[in-house]
Amino acid sequence: MKEKITTIKIAKMKSDGEKIAALTAYDYTSAKILDKGGIDLILVGDSAANVFAGYDYTIKISMDEMLYHTRAVKNGTERALIIADMPFLSYQCGTDDAVKNAGNFLKAGASAVKLEGGKAITDIVKKLVDTGIPVMGHIGLTPQSVHKLGGYALHGSTPEAEEKLIEDALALEDAGAFSIVLEKIVSKCAKKITEKVKIPTIGIGAGKYCDGQILVYTDMLGLNKEFHPKFVHIYADIYNSMMSAFKNYIKDVKEQKFPSENETYT
Repeated sequence: MKEKITTIKIAKMKSDGEKIAALTAYDYTSAKILDKGGIDLILVGDSAANVFAGYDYTIKISMDEMLYHTRAVKNGTERALIIADMPFLSYQCGTDDAVKNAGNFLKAGASAVKLEGGKAITDIVKKLVDTGIPVMGHIGLTPQSVHKLGGYALHGSTPEAEEKLIEDALALEDAGAFSIVLEKIVSKCAKKITEKVKIPTIGIGAGKYCDGQILVYTDMLGLNKEFHPKFVHIYADIYNSMMSAFKNYIKDVKEQKFPSENETYT
């Protein structure tokens, strides 16, 4: 088996100039395929709220649901680093709740947790790190704050917005975060952040200058026909493959072609 990926290894990849490949996963099967395929980092994202549970916002997913997904992903993973998204209100209410909930993610099989926010959450980040829990930051578009932000707009497009994002990134680094997700940020701004911080940046809709990239795996497999943001490259047409297989199965059952003698015990 290849070398186990750790937070130390992720940090070294930046210093070595090696790009970090990351994707989300929410279940045993997808995690196992990703791990065997050589992915560096698996994020058990709160995007499970949308793509797995069908909620309209990520804020609706619970701790229990996220812990369930984390355990399932852990069961399918041997090499990749597993990061668990801390869901809405699992850390915003204070450091004691944050430590308890983050600790439960590590017990469930994650090696680190991800929190959304910049300077406003640095006390929580520092407390988690001091407790021994690695933290990944997340700035730019932060879906848990969608109602405050008023939607899913692009970030870092003005000098003032760019400066704030840089300040947030540096604050997270100072608080002890080992990496930062940059979501839906103007490429020029993401490049400046990546150059200013010593920790790796993982981009999603933030251009090519980040130290790594992450996508929701159902998006890059073309499983969601209704959702195709500009930053997603579709690597396969799994939706149509699945639809064809399901229709052929239904047809064979209706026409009594399945099961055939080959699928029957005699």
